[in-house]
Amino acid sequence: MNRLMVTEKIISTKVSKGIKWEAVAKKVGESKEWTTALCLGQMTATPAQAKVIGKIFGLSAEEQKWLMVVPYKGSLPTPVPTDPLIYRWYEIVNVYGTTIKELIHEEFGDGIMSAIDFSMDIERQPDPKGDRVNVVLSGKFLPYKTY
Repeated sequence: MNRLMVTEKIISTKVSKGIKWEAVAKKVGESKEWTTALCLGQMTATPAQAKVIGKIFGLSAEEQKWLMVVPYKGSLPTPVPTDPLIYRWYEIVNVYGTTIKELIHEEFGDGIMSAIDFSMDIERQPDPKGDRVNVVLSGKFLPYKTY
C-alpha cells in the first residue's frame, strides 16, 4: 500500500460513483481546488478530513492514514507534460513566465509568489462566443532577505 494506490482508488471510485469534486469539498469543508489536490495526492489531510474522504470513497483505516502523510509534491510524470490541458499551462509559463516575473518584480520588488500561502479559484465564465475558463491564482509575496 502507498499514496499512489490510494489516489488511484479515489479516482476509480469517483468515476464509478459519478462523484463531483465540489461535492467532496463541501463535505471536507475546504475549497474544491484544495480538496481536489488533496485527493490527487498533493496535499496533507487532517485526521478529520481523512475520515470524511475515507467515508466518501470507501477507504480503509490504513488508506486514510496515507492521506495524512506529507506527500512528495509534483505529480507530472515527464519534464514536459504531454496531456494537452496541462501542456497549455506549461506553454503559458513558457510564453508569459518572464512577463509575469517582470511585472511582479516591478510591483513588489525582488521576491517570489508563494505556492504555500496560496489560493486558487477555477470557475466557468459564460460567454456567447464559447464559455471561458477563469482561473485566479493568489499567493503571498515573499521578498528575498539580505543577510
